[in-house]
Amino acid sequence: MLKRKIIFRDISWLSFNARVLQEAADDTVPLRERIRFLGIFSNNLDEFFRVRVAALKRMIELGNRSRMHLELDPGAIIEEIQDKVLEQQKEFERIWNEILRELRKQDIFLVNEKQLNREQQKFILNYFQEEIRSNIVPLMIESIHEFPVLNDKSIYLACKLSKKDRSIPQKYALVSVPARRLSRFLILPSSQGRQYIILLEDVIRFCLPSIFAFFGYDNFAAHIIKVTRDAEIDIDNDVSTSLIQKIEKGLKNRKKGKPVRFIFDKAIDPSLLTYLVKRMGLKDKDSLIPGGRIHNFKDFIDFPESVFDYKKLRKKPFIHPDLRNIKRVTDLVLKKDVLLNFPYHSFDSVIDLLREAAIDPEVSSIKITCYRLAPRSKIINALTNAVRNGKQVTVVLELRARFDEEANLEWKEELEEAGVKVLLGVHNMKVHAKICLIKKRVNNQTIHYGFVSTGNLNERTAQIYGDHCILTSDRNIMADVNRIFNYLEQPKTRGPILKTCKTLMVSPVGMRKQLIQLISREIAFARAGKPALIILKLNSLSDEILIDKLYEAARAGVEIKLVIRGIFCLPTENKKFKIPIQAISIVDEYLEHARVMIFGNGGKEKVFISSADWMVRNIDHRIEVAAPVFEQNIKQELKDIVLIQLKDNIKARILDNDLSNQYVNPRNTRKVRSQVETYNYLYRKMMRKNQS
Repeated sequence: MLKRKIIFRDISWLSFNARVLQEAADDTVPLRERIRFLGIFSNNLDEFFRVRVAALKRMIELGNRSRMHLELDPGAIIEEIQDKVLEQQKEFERIWNEILRELRKQDIFLVNEKQLNREQQKFILNYFQEEIRSNIVPLMIESIHEFPVLNDKSIYLACKLSKKDRSIPQKYALVSVPARRLSRFLILPSSQGRQYIILLEDVIRFCLPSIFAFFGYDNFAAHIIKVTRDAEIDIDNDVSTSLIQKIEKGLKNRKKGKPVRFIFDKAIDPSLLTYLVKRMGLKDKDSLIPGGRIHNFKDFIDFPESVFDYKKLRKKPFIHPDLRNIKRVTDLVLKKDVLLNFPYHSFDSVIDLLREAAIDPEVSSIKITCYRLAPRSKIINALTNAVRNGKQVTVVLELRARFDEEANLEWKEELEEAGVKVLLGVHNMKVHAKICLIKKRVNNQTIHYGFVSTGNLNERTAQIYGDHCILTSDRNIMADVNRIFNYLEQPKTRGPILKTCKTLMVSPVGMRKQLIQLISREIAFARAGKPALIILKLNSLSDEILIDKLYEAARAGVEIKLVIRGIFCLPTENKKFKIPIQAISIVDEYLEHARVMIFGNGGKEKVFISSADWMVRNIDHRIEVAAPVFEQNIKQELKDIVLIQLKDNIKARILDNDLSNQYVNPRNTRKVRSQVETYNYLYRKMMRKNQS
């Protein structure tokens, strides 16, 4: 095996989040979007601590020194994470201060409680009385025997109450900022073309004398604190307990998960900080992270747009050219495959396909997998209407979709009330495949059609996530999709059926073996002196066995080109590679979420779209699907899109061994921003279709 420096998974992920931070730092990005990227960075980091850092701390507590796949002591990883997070936090604050200066240049002012004029003070007092007071209950924490469990999605004002003449003892209190019930941003009365915004916590700060009036204090200091907790849901093996009960119990326990990070305003009173750390039972080794005045910056994703002069620059999605001016999506899908590329193509075509099936008297059943759904899901609406029209509808709902567990429990109840048959996945495996099977009876023959997708059935995220979906009636693909649903309906008795899939690559039964065979075939071509090519577009690449195989391919002379958004554990620079590996990551307005695999195959290219990243969890522990693309025009379109991304020299960063996130240098070549170029490429195809 090739000796190499391992790029550790968690450090690689922090490098990805640094790329998000780069977008916030880029002064060519509209100011509103720069603020949004800071919010995304913050939200990403929260989830990283809730999941990855929490897992590492669990390993330390259990004394597990098995070295994971990262081959490093978890304690050492946490120390490196701490260093990098503090470094990124400094950069975050620098960028935020720069953005504040730019906001002021545009006459937009984020003010605090000490910067208000009389009119604004009066406005805030009225707003507090009418909207906020009933939503807060201060906690006098010194008089509480058991320290309250702080919600890790909330921020709190840690308050020190004192009397200037010291006639009464000082006290400590906590006030939960109700940002989940009220907007975090309050637009204040403005004049002379200026816009003023104040944060909800600063409104509360201004009103502290009113909140604590009956105590007799006249001096108040309040600083934001926040706790991040272990978000893992333990699913025990008690067979007498249903999965639903386990999830519900896990959700309750998550709220009381162990703290993995405690963030605080570095200006907080030292005695109050010491008191809080002690009462919360935090240790020196816990992640105590000093920060600025503002926390839970994820709320800034929704920073008010109305204060800006410009509108969103994001272009609206358009109907796929083959689906324009036709009566029914179904009729075309029964004749040919259709590739939808989100967010450029409209997601409405997927919804239309399901709506048509819901009212089609020849359709007998609809089966579909759902991982993450939109809050007011049109997908669910179409499926419940199908039941009302006498169709048999089966929904495989993944209750263990992280941070969507509660929403999916609610969807389960709604679907079952409507008469939908709801399946809850497979024991010890998440169902992550994005597939749909519709059965239609025509002239005494059963016809199967549906789709295979790389992304969730979520019309909201389809506007900002880059994904591919193939609408198809291909008999071989649909036969395998039918086999997968047969397995999902009876996994215990139909376990072997997944192995009979002939066209689709399916995890966990055959995908790894087939991927290795595809790579091996390219290696054989290269060793025979023939052209050999592997192009991969993935979210994450960390599976060591597949990485080893890619190393073997690079040494043999296979040309390897990679577009990886997030986790990337493969060092690309090695003198033993006959052809250097080209690897980039693109972070731009849309989230690159699609998985595409292209293998040269001796000139007869094999192209796949997939729901699976190249990670152990996807390949070995989930139900995933990779679908081959048969129609030549769709193959070419997918390849064209990936090649556009490989030419990106505006938003692409080089994935090198040092995780330096250097931008691709455009030099003297034409500037290519791949998301803009992809939109233009697909839009031109639509215009040509309209003109023909």
